Amino acid sequence: MPLKKYRLKNNLSQSIEAEEIFLDAEAVRSIEDKGKMEKPIKERAFKLFYIVIVLGLIGLFFRAGYLEIIKGRHYSGLAEGNKLKSIVTAAPRGIIYDRNMRRLVYNEPSFDLIVNLADFFANKQETQDQTLQKISEIISISKDQLWQRIDQVKSQMGFLILEESIEYSKALIIETLVENWSGFRLEKNAKRDYVFSQQFAHIIGYTGRMSSQDLKEHSDYLFSDFIGKDGLELKYDKILRGQTGKEQVEVDSLGKIKRVLEIKDSLPGQGLVLNIDAGLQEQLFKSMSEQLKQLRLTKAAAAAVDPRNGAVLAAVSLPSFDSNLFCQQISTEQYQALCQDSSQPLFNRVIAGQYPPGSIIKPLIASAALQEKVISSSKQINCQGSLNVVSEYNSEVVYQFMDWNTHGFTDIIKAIAESCDVYFYTVGGGFGSIDGLGIDRIKKYLQLFGLGQATGIDLVNEEKGLVPDKAWKKQDKNEAWYIGDTYHASIGQGDLLVTPIQMAMAISAIANNGILYQPQIVDKIVDAEKNQIEDIQPQIIQKDFIDKENLSVVQKGMRQAVTNGSAWALTDFLIPTAGKTGTAQFGSENKTHAWYVGYAPYQNPEIVIVVLIEEGGEGSRTAAPVVKDAFNWWFNENKIINK
Repeated sequence: MPLKKYRLKNNLSQSIEAEEIFLDAEAVRSIEDKGKMEKPIKERAFKLFYIVIVLGLIGLFFRAGYLEIIKGRHYSGLAEGNKLKSIVTAAPRGIIYDRNMRRLVYNEPSFDLIVNLADFFANKQETQDQTLQKISEIISISKDQLWQRIDQVKSQMGFLILEESIEYSKALIIETLVENWSGFRLEKNAKRDYVFSQQFAHIIGYTGRMSSQDLKEHSDYLFSDFIGKDGLELKYDKILRGQTGKEQVEVDSLGKIKRVLEIKDSLPGQGLVLNIDAGLQEQLFKSMSEQLKQLRLTKAAAAAVDPRNGAVLAAVSLPSFDSNLFCQQISTEQYQALCQDSSQPLFNRVIAGQYPPGSIIKPLIASAALQEKVISSSKQINCQGSLNVVSEYNSEVVYQFMDWNTHGFTDIIKAIAESCDVYFYTVGGGFGSIDGLGIDRIKKYLQLFGLGQATGIDLVNEEKGLVPDKAWKKQDKNEAWYIGDTYHASIGQGDLLVTPIQMAMAISAIANNGILYQPQIVDKIVDAEKNQIEDIQPQIIQKDFIDKENLSVVQKGMRQAVTNGSAWALTDFLIPTAGKTGTAQFGSENKTHAWYVGYAPYQNPEIVIVVLIEEGGEGSRTAAPVVKDAFNWWFNENKIINK
């Protein structure tokens, strides 16, 4: 059967494919050799595939059970959170009062439109444009400007105050529509309204929105919060701020509020009762402003304190500024104008202005000289109008230190009253048989009176002033210390620098027989109903560093300065006062600052006033009249008002 292998079997159970008919054995062998003919999938591969599917289904089953049973509560809470929303409600800031409970600031309602950028950009572009167009029509700001504000912070995708301090009528319209604007909410705040916005600008300061730096430093604040930026608003911010409230609401899928679930009321901030008398503050502000206008000057400072406890009764710095500008969205142009003003209206001269004191330092030098027994109260020095000092290196060289007048034989009381420079050259630096204090002892006592260091007043940015000595001059100027430096320091010139508040406290220590107090602006902390929470007690820095007998001599000198000395402007004042004038040279053009320090009544002092007028000339002519006006108000009009 040679052809048997080529016989086709007729098997009804199998079908014959066309290629099997035409493909001869040799061709099949050729294809197989080339590896181009598919082989059937092995049964083992199918089994492995089935196993993978089964294992996957089992994994999904257990995962679903884990999420549903074990983590069910957790994810149920998250789902619930998707329909619950917390809204923070601002707390009213505490109120600030003067010593007579006269209100100095109000909280005015303010409405801000806030947008959550993430929610806003989740809308379609058409919806975004339509929403901003509607807002633009209500608040009268172009849509392009609104887009510009959004684009500036778009990369941060946080919250943005799109518009603040919206008018009440416009806020009512927005309130009816805001629920339809995804990502937007209308937030009610309270902006500060300062009653005496110019007179108290440097004391109370102002508030402002949180900056990026503020947010870093105060993690418990919200970006939309107001925070104290200057003055008492900054110093006592945590007391004035209060505690924010919270509303928990249920919202639908579009973010619309369906119902309020829980309300936690905000707690108003605590208030401040100041030692400041608003009437005296106004009087000093008015009197100094008028004096500056007459002199065609712009810069001055005044401080009034109670020598019995260190309470600050008034503190005026000129020029001033309108603190309400900072609470009403101050423009860039307005802010730059304030910053670039050469008269520096933002600068608080009372606590940060550093000036040569001139002759108002003499009561302090006299106290030190008596305490160190450099001179007795009866010792006289003959003033011939100058002090001539022969150089220790060359006898032919004579240094002449001039006085403003020839005073003749002068004791310490007359020296204070007539402001005799020769006398204080001698007791300060020494001459002839009098050794003098020397700069080291001068510095010691000036520091005991509080100079060259911060007073600790409850305001920010206080400066220390400067009491120079040998080490300072060597380090700062790389120069030796000469006897002339000591002479200049003895009359309040040279490198000696003080602030008005330092001099007010130093003169208070003379008036009250030797107690140096820390100046304190805030007297009490009260709650929203004016109930006292804390009574801030006077703080004594030091006392008894000058004997009362010596201070009595200095007090007599300051009294005589008024009765028949350089402080003649107050001679006719009905209540006995004591004082000291100062005319302090500065710069190289022989210009002078005008000073006056005084207290009253002489026998039982209750008020000390210091006035400085920059470039004001003689203190007796320009500064003393301002003090006289303030004394007149305090002892006459003030008594009538508060009867």
